[in-house]
Amino acid sequence: MAIKLKRNLKAIFVIFLVSTIFVSYNVFFRSNETWALSKYGSRGEEVRTIQTKLKRWGYYKGNVDGIYGSQTLEAVKYFQRKNGLTVDGIAGTKTLQAMGIYNSSGNSSSSNSSSSTNSSDLNLLSRLVYGEARGEPYTGQVAVAAVVLNRVRSSSFPNTIAGVIYQSGAFDVVSDGQINLTPNETAKKAAQDALNGWDPTNGAIYYFNPSTATNKWIWSRPMTVTIGKHRFCK
Repeated sequence: MAIKLKRNLKAIFVIFLVSTIFVSYNVFFRSNETWALSKYGSRGEEVRTIQTKLKRWGYYKGNVDGIYGSQTLEAVKYFQRKNGLTVDGIAGTKTLQAMGIYNSSGNSSSSNSSSSTNSSDLNLLSRLVYGEARGEPYTGQVAVAAVVLNRVRSSSFPNTIAGVIYQSGAFDVVSDGQINLTPNETAKKAAQDALNGWDPTNGAIYYFNPSTATNKWIWSRPMTVTIGKHRFCK
């Protein structure tokens, strides 16, 4: 009888141990996963949100129909390539975070609150946008932020946002103190959109105002686009 009781207690202990491991795994490991996963063949509002953002940023040319077809697939791959993500065409956790659709806890997020963004970088970039382009159309404000990020990616400039912005002689707002002004919500949103991948400049690393520019060299740079009062160039 004692042996049988001992065996039963041992079996109960094993069941309890397995259950504890299972629960712990789900709590501590799977809690960070995002259950939403859009891929080729998916349909729904998440796909529509992905299409809307990619279309807005110039990655997607198709219809916003909520259907994850071949055009959406290629647009997601394009976005992944440009943002240093695994290029698999699947809108998983990291891709959704980079798009500003989900935060690190797997919750829905607006485009100006991506968890992948370093808050100090966002603040500094927002101040640069506000100082340099607060009178410009919204696309022009995103474009100014995009120029900073394009410089970060270029081997000809410092490889950090702070390094680019504070590079000697790079931006007038640094020398005249406007970099220290408090940015408004529009500037913050423009900076976040640029950080999320929107580049209205087509890869520009310079911009200037043709009405005031006196530097002959800047006029020689190949132009990519004109937005508001700024001409963007490479």
